[in-house]
Amino acid sequence: MSTRLKRGFFGFESVKGGFAELLYRQRGKLARPFVHSGMVAISAMGIMLVPIVSEEFPGLRANRDLLGVAPSSVLSAATENEGMTGTVVSERRIEITDYTVVGGDTVSTVAKKFGISEETVYWENDLSKKSVLKPGQTLRILPETGVSHKVSRGETIYSIAKKYGVDAQPIITYPSNTFVNDETFSLAVGQVLIIPDGTPPHDAPSSPSYLARRTPDAGSGVGSGSFVWPVSGNISQGYKWYHRGVDIANRAAPEVLAADSGTVILAGWPDNSGYGLRVIIDHGNGMTTLYAHLSRVYVESGQRVSRGNSIAQMGSTGRSTGTHLHFEVRSGGNAIDPLAYLR
Repeated sequence: MSTRLKRGFFGFESVKGGFAELLYRQRGKLARPFVHSGMVAISAMGIMLVPIVSEEFPGLRANRDLLGVAPSSVLSAATENEGMTGTVVSERRIEITDYTVVGGDTVSTVAKKFGISEETVYWENDLSKKSVLKPGQTLRILPETGVSHKVSRGETIYSIAKKYGVDAQPIITYPSNTFVNDETFSLAVGQVLIIPDGTPPHDAPSSPSYLARRTPDAGSGVGSGSFVWPVSGNISQGYKWYHRGVDIANRAAPEVLAADSGTVILAGWPDNSGYGLRVIIDHGNGMTTLYAHLSRVYVESGQRVSRGNSIAQMGSTGRSTGTHLHFEVRSGGNAIDPLAYLR
């Protein structure tokens, strides 16, 4: 045994000496390839050893799970740091799907099954109120109440929004809608858009449905415990599973007020996200509020503000199609419908 060890040792020394002499003769020319090859080999070895180490040390795997890291986790294209204009990661269906009708199906039962309006089923499949579904019939099912639209040459996000009686912002907010240019929201001819809450031109209202709902004057209260409206304007988009706040539009770009007293924990645009310039206030009771797409900010992180204090000016920074405020209310870190708390 000792003889074999000696032979192995001297053999290794001989190979090492020859290799060292080769590097010396080349005067460093092989140093870079040698280092690169070595790093590749070490990386490959590390990848091969990961499963073995994971099985031998289950505590590492447990820590990984606690941190919420999946072995092959993939982030949704709809994901934004704190929600791109209120968008969030979700496992909900966001694409159009085909559904085969079975016996007993009606438009009403199909709509209820997929959580959309009956009108959405009628519009997408060119059905009338008198239409009877037949087993084996294929229906196109939208992921959201509204309509779909195939882009034609010359159309813009704004002309399409007007056509279906909605504001442009909900269209760019919807997770599956993509753009050739995310800054100008330019479209590709032939692409299909989901128009949330949209209606066909012959049924579309003269103005977006949310615009009929006007907010009260901002800061109209003086007490604490409930939120006052941070700004006056028209509600252009409400709270949805993919849009965790309300959008309040006003072309005059008024000042934005603190909905309640608290401490500013973020003021600025630190991550180049779709929220744009924004302010977040911690109200000290597990509640926080977020004010996004601002043009100017009047406060700084760590500053105390009182209910009704002016904290910023409405704008259109970030992923925005026009001057408006995106306002969120969060409890324990979870977004909730602001309309249930505003007074």
